Amino acid sequence: MQVLLTIPLGLAIELLIFFLLHRVIGMAAKGAALIVGLLALAIYVPYAIVVWPGADIVALHVAIYSVAAYALGLIMGYRETDSGAGSFHWAPTLIVAFFVVLILFNSVLVVVATRGLPAPVADWLLPKTATKHEVSSAFPGVVEHDYQKKESQYNAYLKQVEEQSRRGWVVRKGWVGPVRAGQAGVFQVTVDDRNGAPITAAQIEGGFLRPSDTRLDQRFALAEISPGQYQVELTLPVPGVWNLVLEIRLGEDLHRVQATTDISD
Repeated sequence: MQVLLTIPLGLAIELLIFFLLHRVIGMAAKGAALIVGLLALAIYVPYAIVVWPGADIVALHVAIYSVAAYALGLIMGYRETDSGAGSFHWAPTLIVAFFVVLILFNSVLVVVATRGLPAPVADWLLPKTATKHEVSSAFPGVVEHDYQKKESQYNAYLKQVEEQSRRGWVVRKGWVGPVRAGQAGVFQVTVDDRNGAPITAAQIEGGFLRPSDTRLDQRFALAEISPGQYQVELTLPVPGVWNLVLEIRLGEDLHRVQATTDISD
């Protein structure tokens, strides 16, 4: 939703500064447009680096601010010429209209992807379900461990895998009895060393991650109920596939486990 604020606000500021430079000060349209475009990027880029809303959002803002400045210079510069005085030519107007429609369309896609369709639109477009659960049109997405982003992170991941293999811990995990969406269930983890002796006094934390909607993610910590056996009571709100991430710590040792679970309705 921040896009719906920053883009119109930025465009309004660009128009105001262009009007002051071109109409009040009397600067040529192309020169005023160039200053407006550079000024918009000089203000927004440092702001984006500090808050970092995501590369797609940054690219969208940069494109819109640049195209807006270009359009102002193109149209108002044409009007300054003898052939364009007092009128608009169809060619620059068509180019600007194309980019305006493209920008508006991309803005709508960004908002729908992060927040979903408005309820009336979703009821009209999306199919009805046979269950009480609503169809979600939002897709915030989830990448719990993106080790390929940086080489250092990937190397750390490989080192972690090697240490776990050498350590030889045996981790068994699962639900105690049947579990259904919206109902509390007991999730259990048992940890033994390579010789079958229980790993006691460990700290186990994790999360059930919803691939299609990070807002449903469930974080938890397990308590030791007997030597090497840990449990926690959880309620997963919706059925389907959930990703599981576990971190088992004992002193300086860290053991990570990833898996999936399928929750019935």
